[in-house]
Amino acid sequence: MTARGWFLFSLMGVVWGIPYLMIKVAVDAPLSPSMVVFTRCALGALLLLPFAIRQGGLIRTVRSHWLPMLAFACIEIIGPWFTLTDAERHLSSSTAGLLIAGVPIVGVVLARFFGDTERLGVRRMTGLGLGLAGVAVLTVPHLTGGDARSLGEVLLTVLGYSTAPLIAARWLKNVPTLQLTAPCLALAALVYATPAAATWPSSVPSASVLTALIGLGVICTALAFVAFLELIKEVGPTRATVFTYVNPAVAVAAGAVFLNEPFTLGIAIAFTLILAGSVLATAASGPAKGGRPVAWSTRQTSRADGRVESP
Repeated sequence: MTARGWFLFSLMGVVWGIPYLMIKVAVDAPLSPSMVVFTRCALGALLLLPFAIRQGGLIRTVRSHWLPMLAFACIEIIGPWFTLTDAERHLSSSTAGLLIAGVPIVGVVLARFFGDTERLGVRRMTGLGLGLAGVAVLTVPHLTGGDARSLGEVLLTVLGYSTAPLIAARWLKNVPTLQLTAPCLALAALVYATPAAATWPSSVPSASVLTALIGLGVICTALAFVAFLELIKEVGPTRATVFTYVNPAVAVAAGAVFLNEPFTLGIAIAFTLILAGSVLATAASGPAKGGRPVAWSTRQTSRADGRVESP
């Protein structure tokens, strides 16, 4: 990857590694999952919409791409953010972060159905395997305290997180990042506005809960989505999701720092495996023998005016 790609990759490893802790703080307050999702989406939309409008052509963009934008909003935000938040009422933040690390593996499988003929190669497969091994080392000691419903909700979240980047890369590659992110967040906020109002807390949440909600909206939503979509344009949808191998390491570290969870030798080994696997899995591979190129392959695209366009 380029230096820009590595920067975006590293940024996403952090900003989508800390939401699990913030969500856990919010739902333990307790705030309803609908309230948490509404707050982060509303804050993100309020921050990004002015910039999206300033770019010009926002309404035209929505009219031209409303169907894939709707699909992206539902599969990336409206569904997964609720299922993940609801699951964390019963799962620890570390466990949720660890399970989400299955996104790259599912993404590689789903990419086959979206016409991706990129050859993974031994190096990338080894990286995915190392990352999965690191996740397993972290996961086994933590897979306690959850029920079947919560685990199923996290698996649905993994499926959504794996599918949405493929939609964005194939059908929304010419949509400016802000003009994709802001309307999707606004739609999600509208969807959850009524459920959030119905479960509005009777008293003002504590300072720590308010800080968690603000962090979710500003850092983990507004900033993270802009960086994520730019990362997809930079390296492609399959490699873009590999940063989720770093997320569980960040989630466990956040738990150790803020929740006094132990940092064991097993966790240290897992850190090494996850980071090494991420480096190998993001390596470029050649096209499959006899394979047909696809429009969203990073080897066939060029950057112009902040967009990725097919030649």
